[in-house]
Amino acid sequence: MKTLSDLLAEGVAGRRVLVRADLNVPLDGDKITDDGRVRASVPTIKALADAGARVVVTAHLGRPKGEPDPEFSLAPAAARLGELLGTEVALASDVVGPSATTVVGALTDGGVVMLENVRFDARETSKDDAERSALADELAAFADAFVSDGFGVVHRKQASVYDVAQKLPAYVGGLVETELGVLRKLTDDLERPYVVVLGGAKVSDKLGVIANLLAKVDRLLIGGGMAYTFLKAQGHEVGTSLLQEDQLDQVKGFLAEAEKRGVELVLPVDVLVTAEFGNVEHDVVGTDSIPAGKMGLDIGPKSRELFASKLADARTVFWNGPMGVFEIETYAGGTRAVAEALVKSDAFTVVGGGDSAAAVRALGLPEDGFSHISTGGGASLEFLEGKELPGISVLES
Repeated sequence: MKTLSDLLAEGVAGRRVLVRADLNVPLDGDKITDDGRVRASVPTIKALADAGARVVVTAHLGRPKGEPDPEFSLAPAAARLGELLGTEVALASDVVGPSATTVVGALTDGGVVMLENVRFDARETSKDDAERSALADELAAFADAFVSDGFGVVHRKQASVYDVAQKLPAYVGGLVETELGVLRKLTDDLERPYVVVLGGAKVSDKLGVIANLLAKVDRLLIGGGMAYTFLKAQGHEVGTSLLQEDQLDQVKGFLAEAEKRGVELVLPVDVLVTAEFGNVEHDVVGTDSIPAGKMGLDIGPKSRELFASKLADARTVFWNGPMGVFEIETYAGGTRAVAEALVKSDAFTVVGGGDSAAAVRALGLPEDGFSHISTGGGASLEFLEGKELPGISVLES
């Protein structure tokens, strides 16, 4: 792949460069509650602007239904990016229409503008190759080169990620290059013991990655809502806890495969249970005695100690998914325990984006306490699952 360094070496002064960034930030109204992805986009954009490029940023936010929706405007992201760059970032009011044409046309050397949410155009996510290609043609008309720097979307075959890379000289951005280097270290050049911690709500979201990792890891720790399907597969009752009955046979297969391969599969031994979701009144019970009318919302104190002990000797750790409903302080203890164990560790520690990265920041933990915090949970998991990432393969080709 050609890299950002290659593009800068070629010279970008006066040239228009389209940057696909990942600015899909969480909002509370029009206020960004976690600007991690905006901050991660700055180095590539700044390097181009400092070299005299005319930078056109395209990105998405949320899941609008292929048409303009003020709720998903990139205005907060444009404002925050401008603050971080120390310059105004003008936002077009459309994706490739008259406003975008005007805003891009007014660019001067070293300037940065942003197009409105690319998912306001239904062609961005279309399954029809011709429709995506048509949008990519219009995006490409704004630039002389393309830089792919939105790692959180490289697993998507979308117009601004995949198709536009076929229309312009294409380069991998610094953020994506770093992310790929980290993930390759997890697959090709890792130190053992290799421990993976998986949490989050559903087993079904992680079937492929679990199947692939069982051939690679030394130890697999399972928490979060997905743990209850594993516990049920072991014969435990889980009350009203989150359970995917249709995945029980698959999970039983994972348990058998782990035993066959000598992989230590670690499940919670106690949990915090309550009768109603969100209720802070709770009991701590063993995972072999969850009451019929109660649900587990976090791993318990013994499980936190157990998980921390299983991370203590690790040399490589990948963590994706919270251990409980961390958004509620009462049920954030398990996620905090895992995160703090990683901060204390001497291992190469990777936080796999998504809710895990959000939890690190929400809990006020030092980001430099981890070797790497990914900006793309889905992309990270698909890479570790062994899937081809369209936004990467198109750059390689």
